Amino acid sequence: MEIREITDSLKKQKIARLVLEALPDWFGIPDAREEYIAESMDKIFFCAFDDGGKPLGFLCLKETGRDTEEIYVMGVLKEFHRKGIGRKLFSRAKEAASKQGYSFIQVKTVQMGKYKEYDSTNKFYLSLGFKEFEVFPALWDEWNPCQIYIMSL
Repeated sequence: MEIREITDSLKKQKIARLVLEALPDWFGIPDAREEYIAESMDKIFFCAFDDGGKPLGFLCLKETGRDTEEIYVMGVLKEFHRKGIGRKLFSRAKEAASKQGYSFIQVKTVQMGKYKEYDSTNKFYLSLGFKEFEVFPALWDEWNPCQIYIMSL
């Protein structure tokens, strides 16, 4: 497995679509999924590839403030969960954000306790060292309270 930064906008879009469409438990709202795909085209983008060059997952960063980068969207094909791919993608993203002079990295997800799939996502971010920052109960909608995690770089 290899992690590479992707700079070609069309490749970013193709990879994001391939992975996100394969993850309906997390990205099942078509409008939101399409927004992630479109917005990823002009952002820092890392992809994990298998030895044959097949995309296994990706992570996209977005500047949210002068000192903060955000994991804007991240996905790993379900059959490759719990194999270290997400951790390696995050490691590359964290390194890139640090080298660019950012002080913090954040991620938004659905608050723990709402959905089993997102509880796994929350546990993943906590295992990376993220800390709970704030919950916005209505940022997205009442069924999906937004949990923000943050980490100092």
